[in-house]
Parts: sequence; C-alpha cells; structure tokens
Amino acid sequence: MTEEAELPEAPEEARTVFGEFFPEAVRYAELLADAGVKRGLIGPREVPRLWGRHLLNCAVLSEAVPEGVTVCDVGSGAGLPGIPLALVRPDLKITLLEPLLRRTNFLQEVVELLGLDHVTVVRGRAEEVLGTLPPVHVVTARAVAPLDRLAGWGVPLLRPYGEMLALKGGTAEEEIQGARAALSKLGVVETEVLHVGEGVVEPASTVVRVVVGESPGGVRFAAKRAKAARAGRARRRR
Repeated sequence: MTEEAELPEAPEEARTVFGEFFPEAVRYAELLADAGVKRGLIGPREVPRLWGRHLLNCAVLSEAVPEGVTVCDVGSGAGLPGIPLALVRPDLKITLLEPLLRRTNFLQEVVELLGLDHVTVVRGRAEEVLGTLPPVHVVTARAVAPLDRLAGWGVPLLRPYGEMLALKGGTAEEEIQGARAALSKLGVVETEVLHVGEGVVEPASTVVRVVVGESPGGVRFAAKRAKAARAGRARRRR
C-alpha cells in the first residue's frame, strides 16, 4: 500500500498573495489534498506541488482580471482557477461551471465551507447553459482543452467585448497560431500571451487572452442565444 502524499507547508508567497484570506487558502489546499484525492479530483502526485503548481499558479491570474466584473470558470473541475481567484478577488462575481456531479458536489462544499458568497456553482456544459447563464465579462479556464476547442466552449458565454483568459503552458503561441481561423469565426478580434505572477511563481504563469468583438461566438451562436432568450421570455409569460 502506497503512503499518502503529504501537503507541504504553505510558502511565504502564499501569505502575500492571499492576504487576509490566507487561512481559507490553507483550508482549500487541505481539502484538495484529502477529499480531492479520495474523490479522484486530483492525483496524489499533485499534493506535494499543490501550492506552487496549482493554487499560486491560479491565484496570480487575478493580475489579468479587471475590477468588479462577472467571471465564468469553464470546466472548473476541483475549482482551479476559480476558487483561488475567488479568494484573492472578493470584488468579482464568479460562476464555477462543471458538468460532473461529483465535482460540483465538491465545489459546493468548498464554497460553503470557505464562505465564498460571491461564488455560484452551476452543473452543466458550456454549450448547455448558453442562453440561460447570463453573459459574463470574463471566461477563465485551465488545462481543459486545446485553444480552438476551448474557445468554442467559452467565447459564446461572453458579453460583447468580453475576454477569455486561458492558463496555458509553453505552447501558447503555437496554439494561437493553429487556432486563428477558428477564433476568427468565433468573433475574436484580438489575442495575446500574458505572463503573470512574476516573482511569485517560477516560471510565471502563461495566459492566453482572447478578446471578442460585438458578436461573441460569431453568427451561429448569436442565433442560438436569441432563440434561448425568446424561449425564456415565453416561459416567463406563462
């Protein structure tokens, strides 16, 4: 029988990044290392590097998120990057979107335990909630899918002129080049690679920023949103 991996003590950088919410960050790390592993949400090998590779890596995404906006974390999984972002940014209204029940159960438990009143957990796929979930200013994602496929899920959830922030690795530039045609069809007008968390995480976190114009998702998704909105109005009139 293999010995359980032990969660290391939080690094000093975590106290700086999470500030007054450092105790909640520690509790979240403990939940990931315990229930997160037992429920198969993260692998046991990730426990020793939870702080640097996961919590801090996600929390520094806040550098790229404007103040006071609405955020949807697509494919939130065990809450990365949504939960660390919520801990450092109480000014945001965050939706954790996740299709699997065992994950949404865990997310709901974490949100309630940490008292994250500005966070809502929604079970579903991005394509399923289109038209029912209010469009957001920012979509976040981490390690969910290649950029072209990820944009197909996340971009239609945006408000006009919103942006998607995807945590990526060293192939970010190549992914952008390979996805240009797909991004254009989705109404994307600008892309760039950002590096956040310099001096906090090593290496700095790489983020692909995708900005849309007035038609997030392009023509096809505009039609789907309009259809869903009409259906919603019809239900309210009954």
